[in-house]
Amino acid sequence: MNTVNAFESDVRESVRKLAADILVKVDVKKAYADVLLDQALKKGSLSARDRSLLAEIVYGTLRWRGRIDSYLRQLTRQSLEESDAFIKNLLRITIYQVAFLDRIPDYAAVNEAVNLAKSNAGTRVSGFVNGVLRNFLRMNKESAPPDPNKSTVAALADFWSHPDWLIKMWIQYFSSDEIAALLQANNSQAPMALRVNSTRTNREVLLKVFQAEGIEASPTKWSPQGIVVHSQMPADQLAGFEEGLFQVQGESSQLIPYLLDPQAGENVLDACAAPGGKTTHISELMGDKGHVTATDVSLKGIMKINENAKRLGLQSVHAVQADMTNRLRGAPSETYDRILVDAPCSGLGTLRSHPEIKWNRDITDVARLHQLQKKILAQAAASVKSDGVLVYSTCTLIGAENENIVDEFLEHHREFVLDDAASYLPGQAKQLVRDKYFMALPHRHNTDGFFAARMRKVA
Repeated sequence: MNTVNAFESDVRESVRKLAADILVKVDVKKAYADVLLDQALKKGSLSARDRSLLAEIVYGTLRWRGRIDSYLRQLTRQSLEESDAFIKNLLRITIYQVAFLDRIPDYAAVNEAVNLAKSNAGTRVSGFVNGVLRNFLRMNKESAPPDPNKSTVAALADFWSHPDWLIKMWIQYFSSDEIAALLQANNSQAPMALRVNSTRTNREVLLKVFQAEGIEASPTKWSPQGIVVHSQMPADQLAGFEEGLFQVQGESSQLIPYLLDPQAGENVLDACAAPGGKTTHISELMGDKGHVTATDVSLKGIMKINENAKRLGLQSVHAVQADMTNRLRGAPSETYDRILVDAPCSGLGTLRSHPEIKWNRDITDVARLHQLQKKILAQAAASVKSDGVLVYSTCTLIGAENENIVDEFLEHHREFVLDDAASYLPGQAKQLVRDKYFMALPHRHNTDGFFAARMRKVA
């Protein structure tokens, strides 16, 4: 092998070793893949091409882990749960490359996996890896999408790569005609969406700035202040980032502050606010005139809110570290004109960006979060002024965390009534309302899944 090819092979192996290591931490530590990727890229010196490959392998393997594991169960007698974490994820990333990526030759992916197994676990294990992968190459992998009306939950779970418990819940929540579309949409990659900082520029101007810099971008469909960036580059390297001309924020998330309808000079609370996307948007909608108190339970979250507010040049934001299950202390005010409770949730509406969530959550998390959400919402409600507004939102698509929470709250808090979300959403976004609730869906609207309810205190 010549020197150049040897170097390229070493780089490819290092990318795959990094990918497997990241996936081990996702499994064992329940960590977020984007955080681990960011840490790995800051430490390393990979080319732009290899950075892209690393992200593709990590996210692609997580998206399709369910189907990949169904292949592995047919190929080995050893239980996946009992397998060595590194070897298991090495097999997963290699099967992903062979089954889902065209740019990597099968023999190259298998040989690099065998070499990595040998250097990390010895000759015997490398022989096992080689045997499993060679058998996979010979396996018949062709299959048609299962019919949701006729197929078992297990068949849907394996083909569309989602856990059984989640599909069971969604079958009760969505029509059978929608299930396959939702599962398919969850396995796609979310576009990078930005929210224009209206206190410094507007969408038309920023799009022209991007065009001048050779950055491909287009307006969002639902949010009047949103931009989708099609060029593959980190957000902090985009023109206008340092100048605070925009904030990275998903399109459906951008619509939540409109439900709050904050007015200049008001006193507003954003509970559970980190990293501050909605907080800073609320401030912008108020023209940075008034007081926006943002709370988060973690100091790191508070620092992120302050960092974003400072970069965007917003003076009205005041961040306070607080546990919103208890009475809010240390804030500038005890009562507020408007309160947003962007509740901690299972995050199952964001699987396009965080595919690891579907493997790191289970049904017990939903029950635990339901109790937490009830407590936070009730605590926040006590601080709403008479005739004030309370908005409850999540980035999940589970009834127990959405409508059920609001129904229970309204039953026990008769001083609040449910408003129609459509009356407060801009333009076409009024279409994203069902039974007065805001509901954005990946398969219908090409956004993250979001839920929100707007309530008003009438007594």
